[in-house]
Amino acid sequence: MNAHISPAPNTHLARRAFLGTGALGLGSIALSGLMARPGSTAASDLPSPPRVAVPPFKLGPATARRVIMIFASGGLSQHDLFDEKPLLNKRRGEELPNSVRKEQRITGVTEKQGALPVVGTCFKFKPYGKSGLRMSELFREMGAFADDMCLVRSVQTDHVLHEAAMSILFTGSQQLGRPSWGSWASYALGAENKDLPEFVVMLSGSRDGGSPPHPRMWHNGYLAGRYQGCPFRGGKEPVFFVANPDGIDAKARRRVLDGVKALNELEAAVSGDPGVTTRIQAYEMAARMQTSVPELTDLSKEPADVLEQYGAEPGKESFANNCLLARRLAERGVRFIQLMDGGWDHHDNIPVILKQKMAGADKPIAALLRDLKDRGMLEDTVVIFCGEFGRTSYCEGPLSFASYGRDHHQLCGGLLLIGGGFRGGIAYGETDEWGWDVVKDPVHVHDVQATVLHALGLDHLKLVTRYQGRDFRLTDVAGTVVKPILE
Repeated sequence: MNAHISPAPNTHLARRAFLGTGALGLGSIALSGLMARPGSTAASDLPSPPRVAVPPFKLGPATARRVIMIFASGGLSQHDLFDEKPLLNKRRGEELPNSVRKEQRITGVTEKQGALPVVGTCFKFKPYGKSGLRMSELFREMGAFADDMCLVRSVQTDHVLHEAAMSILFTGSQQLGRPSWGSWASYALGAENKDLPEFVVMLSGSRDGGSPPHPRMWHNGYLAGRYQGCPFRGGKEPVFFVANPDGIDAKARRRVLDGVKALNELEAAVSGDPGVTTRIQAYEMAARMQTSVPELTDLSKEPADVLEQYGAEPGKESFANNCLLARRLAERGVRFIQLMDGGWDHHDNIPVILKQKMAGADKPIAALLRDLKDRGMLEDTVVIFCGEFGRTSYCEGPLSFASYGRDHHQLCGGLLLIGGGFRGGIAYGETDEWGWDVVKDPVHVHDVQATVLHALGLDHLKLVTRYQGRDFRLTDVAGTVVKPILE
């Protein structure tokens, strides 16, 4: 008996009508693969998800196809990594002059300590590569790629608090609810791989201190839900809820998903809510990921020498594993890969803690760069290494020859842009001799966003979407493409 289901509000479904509709649902699309092999779905049996037309944001030929953003959560110390200031070592322990500090806001912590003694770095700087790019000795392995690096020493942001500065970096605004950088890129560029999300996020370093980044740093905001970053992790379940639950076989899974799809289709017909369509697409993507994710995340199939280069250990949750997985994701067409590593908020003991963090980051990042370069992928991949702000040229806490810390600083910081059409072997921007403020070629975070989007072939001024009556974009009402750092 066939029942006619009218897509009208307050529709009541008979049991047989529900099952009849369910036959047209996810089971007929995605779950034939579940029957083929217990506990998994065969992605090859599934049709491609609906392709969303690429919005008209194109500038022309792009120099990059994807982004790997390596975020040092807490704020990198540019004085100890990127921006050598001999005066700070010479004047160590002296008060930072008011004429230098001016009216710049400082945090409550250092305001209470009274004195603001300047401190140089305990690490040596040296030239790297044919370009002679000067960076800290802590870039032991990454330094081999100096001639591919664009070092920006004049990065500025608008806030000295972690959450606000991260929000500006990742969403372009301190306001809640804005789409993240990766979501904008996914929205504009579309998918290259029907079996994986366009935007993937991986976290590490939670044991190294500091709060984990808020999920809004990879949220879709008011863009469709399909553009939200998909969190990956180490261990037996790299993506939550993709694998069949224990005790649920293929037939039971099929019955559940049949019913869910039927209800979603009915709700979409009744309400016209695009969010329901997104939900249906999410279930279809999850079905595909049942086969694509286990193969993708099985690092044991990597050669032993590759695992050693990264310092990766299959089955473990680590920054090294995430770097190797980033390469595997890039190979498979994922557009935006965001690595969030905690433990970089060094208010004290920089000589020990920063050295430890760089020892854990330098090797896998260098291995990632080497892998990308060997595969011919670095030329169309933008690799970013950055924090949310810089750190002060004065010491926070007790100052001794063995220990010092630095507070947050918004007026200047440093970052690396590697590959994807960025000029290699150059340092751009200049700070004053105290390392306090930018004196040449300032680069705001919005300028970085605009320039990376430009490398992806996107015009940040036209990459907009309307929400509640006004147009929004990643760069808000600012942002200029920094053309001198592009090839």
